[in-house]
Amino acid sequence: MSVEQSLLGKDTNYPTEYQPDILFPISRASARENYAHLKGIQQGKDWWHVFEISWLNLKGIPQVAIGRIALPATSPNLIESKSLKLYFNSMNFTQFESKQAFIATVEKDLSKAAEAEVKLQLLDADDLQVSQPQGLCIDDLEPERLENHPDASLLALDTSSDDVEIELYSHLLRSNCPVTGQPDWGTVFIRYKGKKPCYRSILAYIISYRQHNGFHEQCVEQMYADLWETFKPEKLMVYATYTRRGGLDINPCRVSDFAWMPSPIRLARQ
Repeated sequence: MSVEQSLLGKDTNYPTEYQPDILFPISRASARENYAHLKGIQQGKDWWHVFEISWLNLKGIPQVAIGRIALPATSPNLIESKSLKLYFNSMNFTQFESKQAFIATVEKDLSKAAEAEVKLQLLDADDLQVSQPQGLCIDDLEPERLENHPDASLLALDTSSDDVEIELYSHLLRSNCPVTGQPDWGTVFIRYKGKKPCYRSILAYIISYRQHNGFHEQCVEQMYADLWETFKPEKLMVYATYTRRGGLDINPCRVSDFAWMPSPIRLARQ
């Protein structure tokens, strides 16, 4: 289905009855056409934190939770975020006999939309911990050149050509929703093993997404592809933690080696 047919950017009434058909799948295939062959593009997960989850128990008493969704990168489809928000709100007045019954219903519906197994973990309202970023923050560096759209030519190896294993991160990621044009903000983590890259060039490359229109998942996959093809590392991980919008934050991660798959985190500004 085309994203132009989705509910993004349109006035919408919030449903008050359970409505699984409101979920809107978007094929990953077209965005992956140029780099579908790369190792790691379909290795990883998209983690979502859902902060507006509520349903009724059999006595009609509201229940609330925070959800963590794990959607595999191998899924043919991602799920458009506004449709997911509306889907969860459609369950606010629906009775479930147990938390497990709610989880089973959500997993069934999301798996159908994604055409892959999607898992949901429910956390109590006070249980989602804030993590501290790990690695070297590169935000104080000064790039030699800046661009406003993704430009892999900004990436360069360090002159030393040493082999390194590093973990870097930047809070300066910004991109735009491809439908509404609204800004998306995030922190991007890069774990890398190979010839030493120029850290200033990586920061310049991250900043170059500042006026780019792309879904979160697509931005991370393009970053992964450009880093992989430019540096040809032994191993690579790219993981972005985007800030919350509409009660959801989206956190895609792609890895060349599943041994480098991190545990999902939530940062303070999410």
